[in-house]
Amino acid sequence: MKARTASILFALSVFATNMEAASPDDAIISHIPRDRVQSSALAKVGYSKRLHLLEIEFVNGAIYRYLDVPPDVYRDLLAAKSKARFYDQNIRAKYRSVHVRPRRK
Repeated sequence: MKARTASILFALSVFATNMEAASPDDAIISHIPRDRVQSSALAKVGYSKRLHLLEIEFVNGAIYRYLDVPPDVYRDLLAAKSKARFYDQNIRAKYRSVHVRPRRK
């Protein structure tokens, strides 16, 4: 499990480093389906059970992918009355993340 996680993190970190010099056409293509959620800050949420990746699209258009997120955290996020509060308290700064797409200007 740790070897798989390490290889995923390495691949994502290399890709994220290369993204700094990449053009907008070279953006990460996500294959994680995201569903709309009722929230003041979060627009869509998706999860890969196989890879334990949580992907969040914010209302400002930014998309972040969170690594090594357990399935119960994803379920609890979907069940939370305030998804923005749950995100702030349980996901943000608790899991490593990769910036998939910047916010719209």
